[in-house]
Amino acid sequence: MAQLTLALAKGRTAKESLRLMAKANITFPDFHEKSRKLVFYSEDQSIKMIYVKAVDVTTYVEQGAADIGIVGRDNILEAEADLYELLDLNLGKCRFVIASLKDLQIMKGKKIKVASKYPNVTKKYFSRNGLTAETIKLNGSVELAPIIGMADCILDIVETGNTIKENGLTILDDVEHISTRLVVNKASFATKTDQIQQLIRQLKAVLGGTE
Repeated sequence: MAQLTLALAKGRTAKESLRLMAKANITFPDFHEKSRKLVFYSEDQSIKMIYVKAVDVTTYVEQGAADIGIVGRDNILEAEADLYELLDLNLGKCRFVIASLKDLQIMKGKKIKVASKYPNVTKKYFSRNGLTAETIKLNGSVELAPIIGMADCILDIVETGNTIKENGLTILDDVEHISTRLVVNKASFATKTDQIQQLIRQLKAVLGGTE
């Protein structure tokens, strides 16, 4: 049986993803967070795991360097990659929101400056709502942008919303709910159907889903 290559996103949900796989009897004995290795093998050698940055997972999967990937839906939406999204792992739940100072009025016909780490998601949201947005790409502390007048609002991920509130911003709209997903390369799904479906069945069983 052909080996599957899995691209696992580094970051806060990696440990939870590995714990979930372990419940499904998929373990990687050599893996530990402090290791500098980037490639690991499951105990039965059926899966080769490559440990990569979250923003790169969809690229590895779309290009066929990995058959499957585990990554947050935020990265899937931003990448706009051509792949299958087959399973919600219910990990790392959060949401995309629009937030600003309380006095912002979002009106049609008005051009809005939006600070975000996610320019593609931002463009789609405002276009869908008939609004024109200029995106200022920031990689951190996007809450600062409206406070100093660099942007009218932000599009960002929140879990509790506490950081938004502590910086005097108000959530104006929920854009999309986010969680960790299993994605699959389209060609791999055709050529390694049995292995991929078996993996999905194993994960569904521990998630409480049906086969």
